[in-house]
Amino acid sequence: MPRPCFGHLLQHVRKCALCSNNGHGSRLCRRQYLAKPRLYSTTVDEKDVPLNRVRVLDLSRILAGPYCSMLLGDLGAEVIKIEKPGVGDDTRSWGPPFCGTESAYFLSVNRNKKSICVDLKRPEGQDIIKELAKKSDVLIENFVPGKLTDMGLGFEQMSRIAPHLVYCSITGYGHGGPDASRPGYDVIVAATAGLTHITGPEDGEPCKVGVAMTDLSTGLYAHGAILAALLHRRKTGRGQHIDCNLLSTQVASLVNIASNFLNAGQEAKRWGTAHASIVPYQAFKTSDGYVLVGAGNDGQFVDLCKRVGLEELTSVPDYKTNQKRVENRVKLVAIFSDKFRSKSTSEWLDTLRGSHCPYGPINNMAQVFSDPQVVNNELLQEMTHPTAGTVRVAGPAVRYSETPTVLKHPPPTLGQHTREVLQSLLSLSDEEVIALKIDGVVA
Repeated sequence: MPRPCFGHLLQHVRKCALCSNNGHGSRLCRRQYLAKPRLYSTTVDEKDVPLNRVRVLDLSRILAGPYCSMLLGDLGAEVIKIEKPGVGDDTRSWGPPFCGTESAYFLSVNRNKKSICVDLKRPEGQDIIKELAKKSDVLIENFVPGKLTDMGLGFEQMSRIAPHLVYCSITGYGHGGPDASRPGYDVIVAATAGLTHITGPEDGEPCKVGVAMTDLSTGLYAHGAILAALLHRRKTGRGQHIDCNLLSTQVASLVNIASNFLNAGQEAKRWGTAHASIVPYQAFKTSDGYVLVGAGNDGQFVDLCKRVGLEELTSVPDYKTNQKRVENRVKLVAIFSDKFRSKSTSEWLDTLRGSHCPYGPINNMAQVFSDPQVVNNELLQEMTHPTAGTVRVAGPAVRYSETPTVLKHPPPTLGQHTREVLQSLLSLSDEEVIALKIDGVVA
């Protein structure tokens, strides 16, 4: 059995990063407005979790790979995060804000993992990875193609010593072609793959999406691909190489925008919050904020018009069908814009409650985490961290009727589990671990 997580043994007081003046002064802490978090139990029976006895060796850094491995960890996999001694994952330094000594960014995608520090440039470090791979089911990495092969840790090399291993590579552009050797970062690939071109105000400059959706989508693709490869291994006994990359993920995720161009020759443009093929379907300014409404079909359009006091529009030929509404977008949007400016956001939300058309406010983070539906879905969860104290995380998005997700380990401190992993999995003695630390192979 694994040793108790140090996060349940130690707690340290830290200043609240959400307060003004570093937690001091007359303004009230914004924490009191957040939903009461769920403190997850770490005593879930391991046999009940879907990925019980699956071990993941995670050599990835930053977001796409760590997000993927965190999802696997939430399903019960044992995730061993390999980090560079003395430095660790790049995102450990991506702040402020910091919680204790850890960046809030790192805390967001690294729960349910054990951290061990291994110098991959050293032959002894490479041997440790090989030995761990023999005892693991999955390896995730996001190095530039060829880098791990140069270290003797590429797929072909690893499959010879661990033929059962599912080896998932996450790169920027794939393993072949003119851009294979380029480093891949979310905002760069999002621009190359067209997402930035279609994001932003209609008459304004291209904009990056507010969160790294290309990275996150790639992590989701990798997560699903790994599960499929594990199912395939049950049939064949063999692992395989999975090639996930940001470019392919983002191009595949253009969906209807890609289809409009490929099948109808329609070049994409920016629409702000509006939709190229549905009207109305956008944000409208209210007297004190914004409200988003949509009419995905003619029935929803009729219901929307009745709700907001524009029932006369339902008999106008120019608005009878969605095609007509798209053709007459400018004048129809102007009518709705004038109408929505007449009341506050909360008044419009009350008016639209119970309607058949989709609607909602544009929330800031404080509003998101106090939203009644977010509270109901138990998306705010707490974990006890060894240096940051109590940390709050956005919990798993999926619930299962038979197999629980689990928040067993808080995000690890750098090298927190090096000794534990080397001793429990590789049977190294205290003296051997100390010698490796003195030599700088591990930390």
